[in-house]
Amino acid sequence: MSSIYMHRTYPRELDVVRHEHWPILIPVGTMEYHSSICPYGCDTLVAQGLVDRVAERVDSLVLPPIYYGVASYAVAGPESGTIHVDCDTLEDNVYCILKSLLHAGLDRNIYLVICHQGEDLNPMELACRKAARKLIFEYLEEKDGTGWWGKRKNAGFYDRLSAEENPWNWITVITGRGMLSRTKEKYGGAGDHAGRFECSILEYLYPGSIHLDRLGEADDWFTDTAKDMDVEIGRHWVEEYVDSFVEKIRAQRGR
Repeated sequence: MSSIYMHRTYPRELDVVRHEHWPILIPVGTMEYHSSICPYGCDTLVAQGLVDRVAERVDSLVLPPIYYGVASYAVAGPESGTIHVDCDTLEDNVYCILKSLLHAGLDRNIYLVICHQGEDLNPMELACRKAARKLIFEYLEEKDGTGWWGKRKNAGFYDRLSAEENPWNWITVITGRGMLSRTKEKYGGAGDHAGRFECSILEYLYPGSIHLDRLGEADDWFTDTAKDMDVEIGRHWVEEYVDSFVEKIRAQRGR
């Protein structure tokens, strides 16, 4: 059996995922204004494209993307078409999704993939991380009782854990922050918003998605470098990202 998509699968196949502890991949994105040249779902599309490529290399369960995230109105106001979801609201949504997965036995290898904003611990990333840690603490307490860590039998708790058994590894938030080392060394620069790099990545993943002929329709400074987009940049970034992601999954599973 190879990777499956939850919205197109059945209980029999889900049992294989559960019993073999397959990685669970969840793209998390936004509906955000990316000027006149990029689609609103840009961040989600990139996350989905990366997840699809990881799923080609590692047997995984891919969940439908979370399209409505913490976009913020930093780039443009609501009149631009950006749909902003409050940080706490997203946290609640992610918490409920993760809780359902854990209680269904789909645990140990859950990855939330975010390709929105480049700053450390931005609101959307924080919402996902908080939901994950809150749930893990509650799950362990529910399973082993209050004071579980402080009991004598758990004195060597961390010494006995493999990477896969470590509960702090069960839910991981993966971001697309910045430029990866090999890509940066080859092409220079850094991550951007609807500029050379983001457009290159999106055009590589979804050919024809960038409309450079519309560059003059909006006076957005952040698109000034978009005219220099190059699908080779996108290819290098995606390949390096996927290599790193796959390595992380295999390391966690001890393979």
